[in-house]
Amino acid sequence: MQTVVALYSKTDAIVQPWVRAGFHAVLVDLQHPDGEHTDGDVTRIGADMLDWVPPLWLARTSVRMVFAFPPCDHLAVSGARWFAGKGLGKLAHSIRLFDRAVFRCEWFGTPYMIENPVSTISSYWRKPDHTFHPWQYTAYEASDNYTKKTCLWTGNGFVMPKPKADCEDIDDRIHKAAPSPERANFRSATPLGFSRAVFAANHKLAMAA
Repeated sequence: MQTVVALYSKTDAIVQPWVRAGFHAVLVDLQHPDGEHTDGDVTRIGADMLDWVPPLWLARTSVRMVFAFPPCDHLAVSGARWFAGKGLGKLAHSIRLFDRAVFRCEWFGTPYMIENPVSTISSYWRKPDHTFHPWQYTAYEASDNYTKKTCLWTGNGFVMPKPKADCEDIDDRIHKAAPSPERANFRSATPLGFSRAVFAANHKLAMAA
């Protein structure tokens, strides 16, 4: 069974193209119900990434790609004005979550992509390998015509897709998102166009590995 893994991932946007192509997808996130729940070609695992150990059945499958979206609540520079009031504990926790993403991506030994907005990780670790805005991939999904500078740390042969834009009006809906319980999930959702572009650029390499 060929598998792709998405860590800190509540939604399946990044894995949708892979599932349609016949891959099995594993999503790990605290927001999923506890335990493992499989629905068709998608397994959702509710777990804290700091404690989670990949089960034997997953370690024995042919994992082809790993994606990680560690929380950026206390790292994103967009919230820099509140850094002093958050305290060192929250900062340290966010860095631990990011570090766990790096550890697991390297542990699987496959091409990987770790996503975060513009953040202080660039100072604590290293600068990102790539950056993009959703509108740069509107040829794959017209509704992604918005700005949101996103950083990627990649490795093990991950191929960054070339921009392919097809839009006239670009908005800043992420910046203007109204406060709500789902605001964080809305702001962090992976653009469908970029997800499709990543698949197009990487699936042949992944299948040949």
